[in-house]
Amino acid sequence: MSNSTDLTRAEELSEQLLSGDRRALSRAISLVEADTPAGRLISGLIYPHTGKAQIIGITGSAGTGKSTLVGSIAREERKRDRSIGIIAVDPSSPFSHGAILGDRIRMQDLTSDSGVFLRSMASRGNLGGLSETATAVSDLLDAANFDVVLIETVGAGQDEVEVANAAGTTVLVANPGAGDDVQSMKAGLMEVAQIMVVNKADLAGADTAVAQLRSLLAIANFGAWTPPILKTVASSGDGVSELVDRMDEHQRFITVSDHANQERIDHAQRQILALARAVMHRQTLAEATESLLLDMLTKQVAVRAKDPRSAAIELVDSLRSSWSGAQSSK
Repeated sequence: MSNSTDLTRAEELSEQLLSGDRRALSRAISLVEADTPAGRLISGLIYPHTGKAQIIGITGSAGTGKSTLVGSIAREERKRDRSIGIIAVDPSSPFSHGAILGDRIRMQDLTSDSGVFLRSMASRGNLGGLSETATAVSDLLDAANFDVVLIETVGAGQDEVEVANAAGTTVLVANPGAGDDVQSMKAGLMEVAQIMVVNKADLAGADTAVAQLRSLLAIANFGAWTPPILKTVASSGDGVSELVDRMDEHQRFITVSDHANQERIDHAQRQILALARAVMHRQTLAEATESLLLDMLTKQVAVRAKDPRSAAIELVDSLRSSWSGAQSSK
């Protein structure tokens, strides 16, 4: 496809998306997910129209009831007459790299609501459980005038800190009896969460889980915002109204409080660095796999003639020289 055709298509879809066309939104998401030239153009065209939606990341270990909680949050938001976009990041299939679509099945009752848009996405094997394009897709939903965008992550535990790069508010979900999981959160999720939730609070051990989270908060430095700790029973909706209230409170903190400007700057920097890492990672792998040097280094490491770290440094140095040469020749 030519550059002019890409631009024309991107401009048409962007205009339709901004006017509320759901089919155009779906097509735009597909182009962005596939990292096509038209998709990248769409991201650039719609970005000036973003910044209005409340972007919420829902993260935590598998089994904490995140999907059920996302559904309950969406229902509460709809009661408040807010439109909802849901990005459900599922584990990628190791064969097709597509999403399993489990969340779409679990939220079937929401799909008939015209005020709800649900999109399942594959994690594509990202360490953080959040695909590189999740941020761009949340921007599309923002530009399409959804009031709230919910991003539910895979459930890979501590590694899910990447959700903070896409969301303005990150909700960490734990459950009763998850003492070891809570302890392991110290250096990861605990540091990025703005709200902490003990779900399945009707089970024994809920108060203990709250106490564990509170003890960890006491030794952490969260700056101007101290994460509240809430209890919910997502299956019945208990506690969800208060959770949405706290989400709204944090949204005001990052948009209209005295700290809002610095929060926006910090968040923008996190997004840039996270996406830069993803782009460099993809480009490095693509070029490295085509490099004859990689074959030579692989053989040397395989016979113990060179250690893996030295080989990696040599490969990166070679790629860096190649990039520098390409830039200087322009």
